[in-house]
Amino acid sequence: MRHKMHRHSLGVTREHRAAMLSNMAASLITHDRIKTTLTKAKALRPFVEKIITKAKNAAAKTEVKDALHLRRLAHSDLRDEDALTLLFNEKHEQFANRSGGYTRIYKLGPRQSDSSPMALIELVKADDEGYKKPKSRKNAPKMKAVKAEKPAEAAPVAEEALAPVAEETPAPEAPVEETKPQAEAKD
Repeated sequence: MRHKMHRHSLGVTREHRAAMLSNMAASLITHDRIKTTLTKAKALRPFVEKIITKAKNAAAKTEVKDALHLRRLAHSDLRDEDALTLLFNEKHEQFANRSGGYTRIYKLGPRQSDSSPMALIELVKADDEGYKKPKSRKNAPKMKAVKAEKPAEAAPVAEEALAPVAEETPAPEAPVEETKPQAEAKD
């Protein structure tokens, strides 16, 4: 059974996928944004965010051997020494105040040649606010209070308008016929 085996396979072998993600991560760290297909961007996001977390944790460690261990772990994934040095020495400071979500994916239109969905993936700075969610409905003014005021004002007008009509046209009553029980009719 293949439980928990889902990964972005990208239609290539394991070795090819590792090399491709490593090269794309190095380009992303060096250039801050790259244009690629949407599927590759979605596969790259967790890959590069784990490397950035290792760089942040290495900067926070006081012991040299712990920081060196994290750097070696990151080097096993990101095989470009220049990009690794840039990340561990300079760029990790950009993410110091950010607790996650170091990348952002923008969807672009389809590629002209084969209509593959394209995307732009970029690194997000710590001071970037990005998209803010609208305020929750809990803090919004109550609609019931607004609706309760309007019907209270409108209710007397409706009663005045309907009252004369009800008095002018009384409902006709049906005539009631008296019937004798059958037992009394025989006597």
